[in-house]
Amino acid sequence: MVHRVLGVPYICLTVLFLPLFLQGVEILDPGQVVYSETRTNGVVGRGVILECGPTLPDVYIWGFTKPGTDTIRAIVYNFGKGPKIQKLANDLGDLTVISNSASLSIEKLPLAAEGVYTCQALYDTLEGAKLYYYYVFLRVLVPVTKPYIVMSDSSPVEGTSVTMRCGLENGTGPINYIWELESREGQLTTVAEIYDDNRLNVTDVNRNYTGWYRCIASNQVNQQRSDRVWLDTIFGPDQPQIDVTPYSVTERGYSALERETVSLLCQASSNPPSQYVWFYNNSQVYAGPQYTINRILRMHTGHYACLAQNTYLNTRSRKTITLTVYYPPDGAPICSILPVNNHTDLALQCTWEGGIPAASLRWTPYVFGEESEGLTNITKIQKGQDTANNSIFICQGSHIASNEIKSCSVRTWMPYGDPKCSAYATRNNEYLMLSCSWEGGFPRALVWWASSSGDMQGTSEENANILVLRSSATYSGKAFVCHAKHPLTKETKECVLKLEAPVLVTQRSVMTVYEGSDAQLTCILSRNYPVTEITWYNNLKQHVNEVPKKYVLERAAAWTNLTVRETDSSTDTGHYWCSATNAVGGAEIPIMLMVKRYPMPPNISISKIIYNSRQRTDVDLEWKLQTEGNLTGFFIEHQMLPEPVKKRNGDLPWQKLVDLEPDSRSYQVNKLDPFGSYAFRITAINHRTFGNPSEIKSPADPPFNAYPAVIGAAIGGMIIATIITILLFMYVVRNRNNNPRLHDLIFGRQNSQSRENINFPEDEVSGTAEGERGTGQPSQSASPVAPMALPRPSATPTNLPPGEEPVNVTITVMASS
Repeated sequence: MVHRVLGVPYICLTVLFLPLFLQGVEILDPGQVVYSETRTNGVVGRGVILECGPTLPDVYIWGFTKPGTDTIRAIVYNFGKGPKIQKLANDLGDLTVISNSASLSIEKLPLAAEGVYTCQALYDTLEGAKLYYYYVFLRVLVPVTKPYIVMSDSSPVEGTSVTMRCGLENGTGPINYIWELESREGQLTTVAEIYDDNRLNVTDVNRNYTGWYRCIASNQVNQQRSDRVWLDTIFGPDQPQIDVTPYSVTERGYSALERETVSLLCQASSNPPSQYVWFYNNSQVYAGPQYTINRILRMHTGHYACLAQNTYLNTRSRKTITLTVYYPPDGAPICSILPVNNHTDLALQCTWEGGIPAASLRWTPYVFGEESEGLTNITKIQKGQDTANNSIFICQGSHIASNEIKSCSVRTWMPYGDPKCSAYATRNNEYLMLSCSWEGGFPRALVWWASSSGDMQGTSEENANILVLRSSATYSGKAFVCHAKHPLTKETKECVLKLEAPVLVTQRSVMTVYEGSDAQLTCILSRNYPVTEITWYNNLKQHVNEVPKKYVLERAAAWTNLTVRETDSSTDTGHYWCSATNAVGGAEIPIMLMVKRYPMPPNISISKIIYNSRQRTDVDLEWKLQTEGNLTGFFIEHQMLPEPVKKRNGDLPWQKLVDLEPDSRSYQVNKLDPFGSYAFRITAINHRTFGNPSEIKSPADPPFNAYPAVIGAAIGGMIIATIITILLFMYVVRNRNNNPRLHDLIFGRQNSQSRENINFPEDEVSGTAEGERGTGQPSQSASPVAPMALPRPSATPTNLPPGEEPVNVTITVMASS
């Protein structure tokens, strides 16, 4: 901060000398500026004096720089007309200028008064003007207030950590902290003195830290003492102490006689004080520090535990003692025989436990007269070679609390028969397991494995032994020997296993069958130990189990048959592999399956193919054999020819229509598309062998029969012509007046000279009309309807041949209304 202030002297010079220039004072070169630095402390609320040189300058300016800034602001100046205090001085306390000097007096210092005060002083001397810079660094101190103690835990658990903080409201550092401890007895000790750190950390509290704590805080200004605070250390309970009355100690703990009164007292240090619970064999029996048992019985023998509990901490400690009540053992002794000395001798053991004190035991051999005695548990070594099979040994027991002698007996005997061996492999032939057992006998026999050279394999076991070996082809042909030893026999018995890799044979290495039949392949295991199964692979080296519908397996102990169902020459011909693998090796042999096709059936020719109607939906087919040969049937195929080509095309697909019996020679195809064109062919079959298809033919249309059509057309035409003629005549007759020319053309004109007399009413009318027309007078009896004149030919042809002369016929028609 000093350097930042010193960086602005020339600005200050300008400010200082400006009033002098305005008054016309001539100032020579001041030369070097003189700098002076001092430091002083003040206390909040108290007073301080800041000096500006030893004498009163001619001109001076006091400036203030707030900490953390570079700005100098004037607070007092004097240009020869007395000091002028600026408004900024109000923020710095009660500021006055000491008379006859440039020193400042500040009363009631606030914290805001802390900073750098700069006095720029100008002295007019004989040598010329002298300029001084007085820097006064003022630090405002704050007295410490009364401290207070804050504990992280006022009741810490023994072994935990506690932090105590000496809190202050105010106080300028550095601050020194002193911690004092006053015990329950009033003894005062200084725990710690820490400079400028108000925390006291106790990392491992124990019960000795319990007491009153006080902290003393001090700085340059003052010292204050806090009120005391109580620290209560929670601990315990400690391991309890149990006192037993009457006091009697044995090697097994405390003892008491049956029917005595026994008192148990438990004590354990704890804060807060412990609560006590008594347990007998882990069952709660009493609550309180002292447990009394009146008339103790043998059933009270056992473990007594005192549990001390600190309910505040939820902690507990426990101590257990054993209290034994003397009484005789129950029941009778227990006898057993164990093999010892590598299964060459017998260890006779007798046990009778439970009585207090221990019972006295002894063995009585069945043959030998030597005796052996002991307490609770005794063992006698009996030579195996000197012991006969089915020997019986007796153990007798006695107790001072009972007059009764109790005993037990045991019998030793040899296992039956000889040891038995077997070998088997794990599921994936990863390991080979050799099993040996010699069942029965007492005690049990010792069994172990060895190689054919006598080297021991694995470990020895009783009664049964399994030797696990990793599978390897090196074991093929090697023998492993199982040894069995029993204490009653001098000889070691053996059984031998010889391991052999599989050897496969087959009755027929080549099998030939016709297509469509089943083929049975046989594979036999001639040598194989341990036992393994035979695995079959087809001609594609696939496991036959992957195609269960195609293959059938029959298995036995040393052989297996593979049946290939419905053989096919194109897919089933080839080598089939019979494979066997055990833990010491594997083998496989191929069996060739030849699937033959049946002979080619005879060729066929189509003798007839024709539509059986004009509808073109049904086709009649007939065929015949070109040569003789074996066949089992036919099948008919057809293809639909595309439009508009309608010719046979070898690229079009053939569709199978029907399968026929071998004696068929004709067939009718139905339900064809009448607008389509088809091509047909027929093929003969001999089982699964297809013959050559016949020539491809399309059906022909049926022959045309015109006679029925002509007769039908003629009769129909005559009927239609007759109907049209009659209708024409009726029309002409009805409309003869409207179309006289048509009427005359068809019927001709009337000729009176050659008219035929027809005796009909119409003729009479016509005759009357002609008579009237001759006279020119109307007849009184004439009909009101005017007679219709029929057309007449104008001339008679004269050039007709003889016999064809025209005949004039007059027809009178009365028109109806």
